[in-house]
Order: sequence, then C-alpha cells, then structure tokens
Amino acid sequence: MENLSLLWQSTGIHTIHAGQVLMMLVGFLLLFLAIKKDFEPLLLLPIGFGAILSNIPVAGIAEEGGILSYLYLGIKTGVFPLLIFMGVGAMTDFGPMLANPKTLLLGAAAQFGIFATLLGALALNMIPGLEFTLKDAAAIAIIGGADGPTAIYVASRLAPDLLGAIAVAAYSYMALVPLIQPPIMRALTTVEERGIEMQQMRNVSKTEKIIFPLVLLVLTALLLPSAAPLIGMFCLGNLMHASGVVDRLSKTAANELINIVTIFLGLAVGSKLSADAFLKLETLGILALGAVAFCIGTATGVIMAKIMNRFSSTPINPLIGAAGVSAVPMAARVANKLGLETNPHNFLLMHAMGPNVAGVIGSAVAAGVLLSLVR
Repeated sequence: MENLSLLWQSTGIHTIHAGQVLMMLVGFLLLFLAIKKDFEPLLLLPIGFGAILSNIPVAGIAEEGGILSYLYLGIKTGVFPLLIFMGVGAMTDFGPMLANPKTLLLGAAAQFGIFATLLGALALNMIPGLEFTLKDAAAIAIIGGADGPTAIYVASRLAPDLLGAIAVAAYSYMALVPLIQPPIMRALTTVEERGIEMQQMRNVSKTEKIIFPLVLLVLTALLLPSAAPLIGMFCLGNLMHASGVVDRLSKTAANELINIVTIFLGLAVGSKLSADAFLKLETLGILALGAVAFCIGTATGVIMAKIMNRFSSTPINPLIGAAGVSAVPMAARVANKLGLETNPHNFLLMHAMGPNVAGVIGSAVAAGVLLSLVR
C-alpha cells in the first residue's frame, strides 16, 4: 500500500498545479496556430512543444541538467540568434533594395515603434505591480521590429528573465502579420493609393550585390560596433549567397543549418514558458506593449511611404511601407496581397521586398543602438 502511495505521489496527476496546466494549454494553442492556421509554423510548433515539455511536472526537462536547459545555452550565449541571422542573410536578396535605395527610409521609419515602445515600457511603471528597468524596457521595445532573432539576442543581453515573454510576443506578432497589418494599412490609405502601380525596377549587377554587404559591415564596424555581431553574421550569409562561389556553404546556411538551429531555438524559447516564469503581470504588459510597438511600426512605415510618394518623381505605393518591419517575407506578401485586391495588375512583391530587407538591417541597427546606450 505504501508503494502504491509513493507511486501515486510521483505521478504528474498528483504533482501538477493549475499554472502548469494553463501553460500547457498555451503550448497547445501555439501548436494549433502553427498546424491549423499555418501561423509561422517553423517557430511556433517547436516553441509550443517546448512549452508543454517545460511544464510537465517531476520530469525536470527544463530544469538544470534537463535537455532544454542545455539548449537554452545557445540563447544565453547569443549563438542561436546569430546563426539564424547568418541563415537569413544567405536567403536574402538585396537586389530590390539596391534597385530602389529610397526604400531604406521605409525600413528606418518602421523602426520608430521600437523607440516609442521604449518610452511606453517605462510609462507602465506607473501601474502598481509593474516595475521595468531601463534594460527591461529596451529589451521589450525591440519587439516592435518584428524580428524574433534580434529580440531574443537583445533580451538575452539585457533582460534574460523576460526572455520567454519577449520571444513569444515577437514570434507571435510575426506570425500574426496577416491579421494585424491589413486593417492598419487600409485605415491609413485610400483605394487610389492602394492601387498605385510602381515602375519596373532596374537590374542590379552581381558586383553591386557583392560590394553592399562588405560596405554595410565596414560602416557598422566604424559607426555602431555593438551591432556588428548581428550585422556581421547577416553580411557573411549574404556574401556567401551573392558571391556564387560557395554554393554548398550558402545552401547549408540557408537550409540545413538554419533549420537545425530553428528547432533548437524554438525548444529553448519554449523552455522559458514555465508557469513560474511566465504567469506574471509583467508578461501581460510585455504582450500589450509588443502589439502596440508592432502597430506603430506598421503605421509609421505606411505614413513615410505616403510622404515619399508625394515628393517622388516616380509613384510609390504606400502599402510597401508596411513591409518595413522585419517579418521577412510575410510583410512583403501582405503588401502584395492588398495591392492585388485593389488592382489585379498591381504586383508589389518585389517592390515590398526592398523595405522588408531594409527592415532587417534597421532592426539590427536599432538593437545596436539600444545595446550601446543601455548597459
């Protein structure tokens, strides 16, 4: 009888508590969004599964010595986000941005949400029970760039205790781009503006594509060294792709390597969704601020595009401004979809990829600025 009692006490049914059940349900919700709704499945599926694993009582999967604790070292050291950036660089074509350099301004404008949210996070300290330090606020603010690896990298440096909430917020809003952005884009543009057809872009030479990542790296090293880890790995991946002389390395970085790291990163992020670490008032504040940041970034990108269209000698469709956030290539696809809804002959995908790629650079630069100013 005593043995049966000990066996019962060691079961999950006996030891599980309400918080763990709730967080496991959150994990199942993320799996549902990934599998059924196809929202960023490459990330939400491993994150959701990691959340379930980390909340299984007694198993100790996410505790020190568990497999998820070892995977988390890749985030804690910053290795996983940097390897992701190298893979993203290998998949990126700077051609659309180089063909229309003005789109760099759209990528920069969309980062306004980051710095607006920095102030918003500090303002939340007026609410009883919330207390965000400047480092916490800086880590939360980067969610506005809709760039998961950058958000994780900054959070691991400035606010590791908030990493789980920040990562989930960043990747969730990346996944919800098709739901969040269109209403904002429609509200800020007229039917006529959404129907603007842009001129065909010029062809960008291979030499330009090779020189650009090198120039970008040098400028980063000279002006903003704290952004060099992110920009450097991004430029390395892009140079391997653009040069055309290391196809095996480029394809590995863009496929096998980034896929493996994505699995590990997702599980490691999920390990921080344990009930003890996640079920706090601060988490709700982070999720709310992340939504605000993303909306502001989308809006400022569209508004900047409207201003540029007014003064540009060639037409600019304001929809591409929303692609200034770093959700590559989903934000560009959303802009293209809305353009086609208004005008069946309005293909904006390649035009939107310019600010979309610029947004990746912009979010990394913004991260470097925050890391330099907040230590």
